[in-house]
Amino acid sequence: MIKVNFYRLNTIEDSKLLFAVIMAKYNGKWIYVKHKKRNTWEIPGGHREKNETIDSTASRELFEETGAKKFNITPICIYSVDRDGAKDYTESFGQLFYAEIETLDKLPDFEINEIKLFDNIPENLTYPLIQPFLHEKVLKIFN
Repeated sequence: MIKVNFYRLNTIEDSKLLFAVIMAKYNGKWIYVKHKKRNTWEIPGGHREKNETIDSTASRELFEETGAKKFNITPICIYSVDRDGAKDYTESFGQLFYAEIETLDKLPDFEINEIKLFDNIPENLTYPLIQPFLHEKVLKIFN
């Protein structure tokens, strides 16, 4: 069983924040991306690089995965994914962000094949047991 846990900002040691995930809107619609190696939709985000702040990770990943040039980004909370009963599992943490994108440029030639705008969370998610909870968390804060 997978469970998504949420924590207030600054309550988990910064060095444990390994991922940044960005719920982003453009022209009032949610942006989801399709990785070149997958045929499913996911929230923009990715791994933190060495000597990078988690805020810098979020901004970098938002650009790399969507082509966002001008945007306002806000940290929302920290999250973890708990895999009950999994052997040798170590809880990992990420930080969830919300972004309002003002300007989209050409999609950089990195990992993402396609971006698409949605009114609501799409079907055919890469992480269907995780992404709906992240989406819902942002909706609760901004609605």
